[in-house]
Amino acid sequence: MTGPLVPFREFVLKVHSRCDLACDHCYVYEHADQSWLTRPKTISDEAISWTARRLAEHATTHALPSVTVILHGGEPLLAGPARLRRVCEELGSALNGIAELDLRIHTNGVQLSPRYLDLFDEFHVRVGISLDGDRAANDRHRRFANGRSSHPMVLRAVELLREERYRHLDLGLLCTVDIHNDPVAVQDALAGLQPPLVDFLLPHATWDDPPPRPDGSPTAYADWLLTVFDRWTEQGRPMPVRLFASVLSSLNGGPSLTESLGLAPTDLVVIETDGQLEQVDSLKSAYEGAAATGFDVFRNTFDEVAAHPGVRARQLGLAGVSETCRRCPVVRSCGGGLYTHRYRSDSGPGGLDSGFDNPSVYCADLAALIRGIEERTAAATESPAVRAPDELLAAHQDLTRTLLAALHDTLDGRGGALWDDAWRLAATLEADPPGADALDTVLAHPYTRTWLIGALEDVEAGRGMTGPASERLGATVAAAAVRAGRDLSVPVAYRDGSLYLPTLGAVLLGGPGERGTAVVRATGDGFLVRRPEDTPGTELRIAPDEPEGPHWLPVHVLRRAPAPVLLLDDLDPLRDCFDAPATGRLETEEADAWAHRVGEAWSLLADAVPGQAAEAARALTTLTPLFSGDAEPGRHGPGALGVGPSVEANELALGLLSGFRRAKLRALGEVTDLYALDGTWEHRTPWGNEHVTFSRLLAETFERAGLGLYDPRFLTGVPEALDKIENAAEVTVDGKQLISAVRKEISGTRSATEKNRGRSSPSSGQAPNILASDQKVTCE
Repeated sequence: MTGPLVPFREFVLKVHSRCDLACDHCYVYEHADQSWLTRPKTISDEAISWTARRLAEHATTHALPSVTVILHGGEPLLAGPARLRRVCEELGSALNGIAELDLRIHTNGVQLSPRYLDLFDEFHVRVGISLDGDRAANDRHRRFANGRSSHPMVLRAVELLREERYRHLDLGLLCTVDIHNDPVAVQDALAGLQPPLVDFLLPHATWDDPPPRPDGSPTAYADWLLTVFDRWTEQGRPMPVRLFASVLSSLNGGPSLTESLGLAPTDLVVIETDGQLEQVDSLKSAYEGAAATGFDVFRNTFDEVAAHPGVRARQLGLAGVSETCRRCPVVRSCGGGLYTHRYRSDSGPGGLDSGFDNPSVYCADLAALIRGIEERTAAATESPAVRAPDELLAAHQDLTRTLLAALHDTLDGRGGALWDDAWRLAATLEADPPGADALDTVLAHPYTRTWLIGALEDVEAGRGMTGPASERLGATVAAAAVRAGRDLSVPVAYRDGSLYLPTLGAVLLGGPGERGTAVVRATGDGFLVRRPEDTPGTELRIAPDEPEGPHWLPVHVLRRAPAPVLLLDDLDPLRDCFDAPATGRLETEEADAWAHRVGEAWSLLADAVPGQAAEAARALTTLTPLFSGDAEPGRHGPGALGVGPSVEANELALGLLSGFRRAKLRALGEVTDLYALDGTWEHRTPWGNEHVTFSRLLAETFERAGLGLYDPRFLTGVPEALDKIENAAEVTVDGKQLISAVRKEISGTRSATEKNRGRSSPSSGQAPNILASDQKVTCE
């Protein structure tokens, strides 16, 4: 077994080994492992003390902020209030000052009373109750030994937990699925109790002892659960359902929320009443001794158990599932199913012992459940940013503001006087619509994101903000005030004699090395800049639209139809965030030449790919001239491309289109999850026959699809790549939505082929350096 040891964070402590019910589906008493017969009924004082000691030791070794202990059985309430108090006191005392203790108890509820709940309130023990639905469903299995119903007593326990004084202790309900029960009646009964959570559990089964399927359907359990899902949705999802939430989370790129699904490593260990340390309890369904480790709390540490081969096997993620599962597109969501449910004593007639190296006995059910939930929820869970370009821009504006707020909160008053003044004046601007709109415009400048990300990383790492980063907010607020014509006096720092206002230009106040603070104040036709040392009446008066002069360097603006109005930003101190270095200040003639080249290239794009040209016109705001290279996105917000010198309009058109596609994909990746577990699998590219990560396959496919609308030769292999992506395990619901949009994009390429066939491009279908093998989009 390879990989680092995974510390335990969840501990199941068996405080009593017997039960007051005789449930015929119980894995402890009714399945293969009958070791309960040899264990003491109640946990001893010695076992409690050593468990507490081992918990503290483990939490200290791994610096765990918290540990969860679940009091379990048998039926844990049979241990009695005095024994349970002893457990709570010992565990709490041992972990005091080391880690937070999250205490829980799972019970059938039959013995629950105010006496127990008052004890649990004292020690913050939350309570989960097993209930299989309405009376008919619950009594199918959960009865006393004489056949008497337990349902009225369990309902009484649930109602007791719902009382105001105990409501905070309520963990929710655990329901074991039985496909003989009416799924709608079960859901209605559970929802009617208004629990904070419901967890549906598949009955424990293996390939040796498979679950009952009365009609022979391989998806009977999925069908039952999907009926519950439909009823739950119809009711407005009145309570969280852990199983459904886990599937929805993984479909959208998030983690699994339950051990029974997903690829997350197990971090659970069981302490029996005799102090024996065992693996997850459900393994008792497989064979006698399946859960045993040979360790106990008296002689062994939890680290020794964590290193046990059986435990490590459940910590290997994808490597720990069968070869069949590794090739399955839903494995990221199902994770091969619960480890126990994979067991098979042989691989078939004449086969060798396969143990747990199999798909789940519920394999078909899990696949059908995941696909069924995806089909039912895709439209509701997809990010609007994937469907609509304007939504993508809005999402990024929200992200920028969120980052700014996070930076301010993280600084917690340590930003300095300039920061505090700028923050206060920003609030003043926000108070009226013109000021708020102007502030949005400047915050949307792509290099705002550059300084926000860098500053936040520095502050969170304890390095503090560097001068330029701490000064940028003042410049941003000043630029917004000028744009809005608001008469605000905004202090702004300048360096090397230059005071830069994002989106507007740079005011020259001195020579290299000179630095200080000036006040910027908007006037009706521009703004004034005054330094403390200036004599009254000698402040600089700047009109933003005036041409370059001794004190003012305006940002070049490219205005050449049919191209959109774009900033040619060769001034922003943060613009040097591309693979190739940014140029210095361009002469007016050079800027005019840029405008001419961009206009020619955009004319080609508008003619060949009008849809993409229109979308790019809405998204792109800024070009930054680079010394070399093609159009590329950098580490900044959406809307900027760094562009190297191009001598030919068609080459620049391809470069702009390529850069825009890369920038768009990166922008999508910043506001939604298009994939998960990148790098876990490798995929062959249809065009280069290379094996690459999912992110690179997606990036190259997305870029080629866009370029293929301009020159159809780039489409070679794209349909095949789209099929690969759509059926890959990594792709999320939003990723599939993006692929659907790309399919729709290229669906009209047959008619576009003749229109664009004459455009010059290399015979291989590659523009120079656009799709080189070392190029990929990184979604930060």
